[in-house]
Amino acid sequence: MQMIEYADREALIEKITDHLARDLTSALQNRPRATFVVPGGTTPGPIFDLLCRKNLDWAQVDVMLSDERWLPEDDPRSNTRLLRQRLLVNRAAAAGYLPLYAACEFPEQGLPALAAGLEPHLPIAVMLLGMGTDMHTASLFPGADKLTQGLAPDAPALVAMRAPGAPEARITLSARVLDASEHKHIVILGDDKRVALEHAQTLTPSVAPVCAVLNDTTVHWAP
Repeated sequence: MQMIEYADREALIEKITDHLARDLTSALQNRPRATFVVPGGTTPGPIFDLLCRKNLDWAQVDVMLSDERWLPEDDPRSNTRLLRQRLLVNRAAAAGYLPLYAACEFPEQGLPALAAGLEPHLPIAVMLLGMGTDMHTASLFPGADKLTQGLAPDAPALVAMRAPGAPEARITLSARVLDASEHKHIVILGDDKRVALEHAQTLTPSVAPVCAVLNDTTVHWAP
């Protein structure tokens, strides 16, 4: 793991956007298409606002979420809604999109078709993740019902997940798929998350799931 520290959040947003654009451009020099995995939540929005304007070959990029709440796209808590509003616009409107939601009551019902659509786009070329103060990443939460499966070396690409305190069922890329990404980035903001990350490195992935994806990852931190 490498950590890059920034003086403030504005500097982080600007520089990590440059990193991601450069990595995507590099990936496309070696393959016809590049899969780009991004998180939901509040942290990546400002990054998306800059990244979507970057001049790269977006038509050859397929964007997908690291995880998604099992909610329709028009729900205010849908991560897909965030992507369509803030990333898949401007120049990035030309990118492809790989969904992590289907119109089924439970994620288990949609998993086979979603996984089949995902497999041809693996491995991931460029990955951006976040991390919670509980040391979760994607929807690999401590105490989640299928965390053991999501962390297993032979895990499927996608895992349905339910976690304490999470009001909706979720679907997440497994740690195996995330960790196999060619370029890996995690963004964390604030002293509390830095302390959590430092603590995570003394723990096992079953307690601190973010540990499962830290190898050869660049962590970007600002206070």
